[in-house]
This record gives sequence, C-alpha cells and structure tokens, in this order.
Amino acid sequence: MGCVGVFDSGLGGLTTVRTIHNLLPGQDIIYLGDTARVPYGNRGSDVIKKFALANARFLLGYDIETLVIACGTVSTVALDELRAISPVPVLGVVEPACFQAVAATKNKRVGLIATKATVASGAYEREIAGLVENVEVFSKACPLFVPLVENGRFSRGDTVIETVATEYLAPLKAAGVDTLILGCTHYPLLKDIISDCMGGGVTLIDSGEAVAAALGENISGANGTTRYLVTDDEDKFGELAKIFLQNTTIGLVERVDIDEI
Repeated sequence: MGCVGVFDSGLGGLTTVRTIHNLLPGQDIIYLGDTARVPYGNRGSDVIKKFALANARFLLGYDIETLVIACGTVSTVALDELRAISPVPVLGVVEPACFQAVAATKNKRVGLIATKATVASGAYEREIAGLVENVEVFSKACPLFVPLVENGRFSRGDTVIETVATEYLAPLKAAGVDTLILGCTHYPLLKDIISDCMGGGVTLIDSGEAVAAALGENISGANGTTRYLVTDDEDKFGELAKIFLQNTTIGLVERVDIDEI
C-alpha cells in the first residue's frame, strides 16, 4: 500500500501528522517541511503557488496514494493548481474545516483566524457560503502567531503571546462568534490561550484535525512508519517537532534538495 504525502511550509503541518497518527496509527506517512522558505503566509500568491507546486511534485515522486496539504495558506491559494497536476487525490484543510464549522455554529456567526494570504483569499467565506445560507464569517489575520509558536511562545503565562492573542481576538469576541476556525496548522498549540481569550461557549475548529478526519474516511493501513524531510536545518526541526508531535522521539529527520528551489 502507498503512503500519505503531507507537506507544509514548516512545522505547523506536524499537528496534522499527529492527528493522523492518532486516527490511523498504521498509516505510512512522508512529511515534507519546507523550512528553507517558511513562512508562506506573508508572501504573494504567485510565489506561494510556485513553492507549493515544487513541494507537491517532490512528494509525488514517492509512492503516495493521497497528498495532504497541511498548510492553510497553500490550501486557500494553490489547491486548484495542485489538483490539476496530481495523479492522486489532494486534500486541503478548507473544505473539512468549513464543514465542521457550519455543523457546530448555533448563532451562524463563525470566526476565522489565519495568515494574511489565507484571509485575503476569501476561500473560507466562499466555501461556507456554498454549504449553508446566512452564516456570517468574521476573519482576522494573525501574522505574529506563526513566528511566536516556532520560537516556543505558546504557553499559558507567556505575556507576549497572551498580549498578542488578546489584541488579535478582540474583534472576533466582540462580533459574538460561537465557532472559531483555526485556519493555520500552527494554531492548535495555542488552543488554551485562544480559549482563554474567547471565553466559554466558543467551539474551536482545528483545520488539521478536520483534514485528518477526512483522510481517515478513505485510507487504512497497518504497521505504519513516518519519514520526515526538510529543506533546511534538520537538527532544529527535529527538536521543535517533538513539541508539535507531543512526542519525545520522532526518529530520523532528513534534509532534502528540491530542484525548483
């Protein structure tokens, strides 16, 4: 049986890998983190598409049966282009997250936090509008979340991340959203802080968990292994990956060269 190929701009997609491990512990996975070019969220759409196509073509060189885009930015900007070149199914994070959000909301007021590129794309608004009528979507770009998470600033009691989160989330709290989509796979590490800021009664939708659950409907396996590939600094990735995976050991991390870089 082939494996699942998963890629992200860096480390955030490991939260999706962790969920796949939990749902399908036997599934083989190849993870590619494009750590040489992270972050993607503040770049233009043409550059994001170029990087995404390079990553996808690289993973398609392996025996994969599904390609998972564990990156909110790529899922909103380049999903159509990736599906056009892929001979295997391509799963992004937008559709499954939106499906869960419309099922969860009671007052039809849904919030979205994501990168600037994701918010600018309007992809979540379009997807939700296609699923159900009269749901308002309130979006907020949170550009500091990714670098703060990747520098270990995501724990309760850290005044830096708590201050930033309070400022970012204030408009969504004021809007009265009862459901909040975490539109970047880095954000699950901030769940406690986001919950504290938003208060009780707000359902958090983890986009990485949503896509992993969708994957679980289609793929099963046994005796699975996970291979980690990065485009820069495998040692740093290996240390930070333990935090994202909530695992003290993750195995070998390999540095790879991608022709299109």
